Amino acid sequence: MYEKGFMFWKNLFYTPDTKTMEDVIILGTGCAGLTAAIYTGRAQLNPLVLEGTQPGGQLTTTSEVENFPGFPEGIDGFTMMDNLRKQAARFGARYEHAKIDRIEVDGEVKRLHAGEKVYEARTVIIGTGARPRLLGIPGEQEMFGGKGVTTCATCDGAFYRDMDVVVVGGGDSACEEALFLTRFCSKVTLVHRRDTLRASQIMAERAIAHEKIEMAWNTLPQEVMADEKGFARALRVKDAQSGEEREIPCKGAFIAIGHIPNTDFADGLLKRDGDGYIVPEAGSQVKTAVPGLFAAGDCVDHVYRQAITAAGMGCQAAIEAERFLAEL
Repeated sequence: MYEKGFMFWKNLFYTPDTKTMEDVIILGTGCAGLTAAIYTGRAQLNPLVLEGTQPGGQLTTTSEVENFPGFPEGIDGFTMMDNLRKQAARFGARYEHAKIDRIEVDGEVKRLHAGEKVYEARTVIIGTGARPRLLGIPGEQEMFGGKGVTTCATCDGAFYRDMDVVVVGGGDSACEEALFLTRFCSKVTLVHRRDTLRASQIMAERAIAHEKIEMAWNTLPQEVMADEKGFARALRVKDAQSGEEREIPCKGAFIAIGHIPNTDFADGLLKRDGDGYIVPEAGSQVKTAVPGLFAAGDCVDHVYRQAITAAGMGCQAAIEAERFLAEL
């Protein structure tokens, strides 16, 4: 009933003053963006979804997703995102490949610049996600996503049951990853380039005291080494003081040195924290200071960074966009 009423008033008062004017443009096709596309599509808002440089987001590189509700046997990450994409298309979502460079706001109109092309919209949902910060060492990219190198213990830890693994990092995230992995793994080596952790005192103490965690101080990762089948078998490291090199045997290498939110295009327009994450308005998870501009998923959330939380935020952003349009 609400949707029919909204469409009546929309058709009565909205005039197509430009061919490129959209009611909703969604940036990103990860869990946040595609969930927003499903909800705005069902609300008959005919959303335009702009895919960036990694259609489907980070989950497309995950071999199996076991912790998303509704899949008791797990599901391949690529398949899951392809299903979400098809589900949104079923409700009218349209897709174009474009990477937005900047956004301009002119009253109620948001202009999105992608090179020489310009899109216009009344509402925009930013779901551009974040990319993991990687080490940039040999073997890392070759074994990333299913072959032993990963950036998410919550997502992939259970696949390394009774195996030796390494965690690279020294902050709270690295300690949390290492502690979480002790539930499954036989041994966790925490590799840090300094002789003290930069994590909070309580997290550092827990990690150091745990019987399954071994500390590798003053240690610099040099290469993820592969076995004959192309899977990780060891991390080659160098002592930061002596320069001596050695191998740490492991079946999995968890990189926990932070993430980089994909929000450069919002510089000067939206409030961001010191790491580049979009800061929502007080009292909301998805509203920004710009009316009609919403943000969801890993470009906002630097705490949980899970598919299910991103999907939930995408839902919130879609409902807020629908309400915003209804009030115009």
